[in-house]
Amino acid sequence: MKSGFINIIGNPNVGKSTLMNALVGENLSIITYKAQTTRHRIMGILNGEDFQMIFSDTPGIVNAANRLHEQMLGFINGALKDADVFLLVTEIGEKLKNEQVLDKIINSDIPVVLVINKIDISKQEIVNQMTEYWQSIIPRAVIIPASAKERFNVDKIRDTLLEFLPENPPYFPQDELTDKSMRFFASEIIREKILLNYKKEIPYSVEVAIDEYKEEKDIDRISAIIYVERESQKNIIIGKGGQMIKKVGIEARKDIEAFSGKHTYLNLFVKVKDNWRNNLKDLKYFGYDSKN
Repeated sequence: MKSGFINIIGNPNVGKSTLMNALVGENLSIITYKAQTTRHRIMGILNGEDFQMIFSDTPGIVNAANRLHEQMLGFINGALKDADVFLLVTEIGEKLKNEQVLDKIINSDIPVVLVINKIDISKQEIVNQMTEYWQSIIPRAVIIPASAKERFNVDKIRDTLLEFLPENPPYFPQDELTDKSMRFFASEIIREKILLNYKKEIPYSVEVAIDEYKEEKDIDRISAIIYVERESQKNIIIGKGGQMIKKVGIEARKDIEAFSGKHTYLNLFVKVKDNWRNNLKDLKYFGYDSKN
């Protein structure tokens, strides 16, 4: 049996999460038009009769501006160490923003499948130029132009990755889809709605923690706290007359119900945690401990 870890690496907003969701067949990573949507390392597991592909969606590569970014880069460095195959996702006109990460990939002997994503909005001539460019940078890479959104060449990517997987017993039970819990996905769905409903710095100043997740026979009861860095941000999240947080709650509840397959009661609170993105204790509380 073939089994191994396929670690997905790339800049923010190149469609890494869309591609992983397409490969696995489930919406495990949140997707928005905004950069830096993925903050954690999220695993998606695809099981076949004679294989197990373990996809690891890492945060987009950024130059660290705070300790949160440092932890996100830590997740990427961890992915560089334990990969059986690198799935490097780019798009037209994109070069990796962190040269150290690129150098580690180039100097490694781990197989590389490089996807030039979003070719549905590009001209063939430019796609050919990008293919030649990346082939010169990483000669051993198998380069596949694709569109994760339109599912173009997704099957080809999957088949190519399978060729590189080593012979191993499965790492996870055959019925498992991910290494994350429903608590985690509930918090990510809420954060996704904040990314979609608020502008400028607000979404990036927010973290979501599940205070209580109570599973009953016919309904799940969830209490979640939306943390912000300043009192003024708290007022924006709540909105006039509580309309904005109500909208977020309604949208999040619908998606949580679709994901879990159960009716859900969702209660949202907003609290201020000053400068949490630079506080290591707070980051560890929120699960940003890249050493683990």
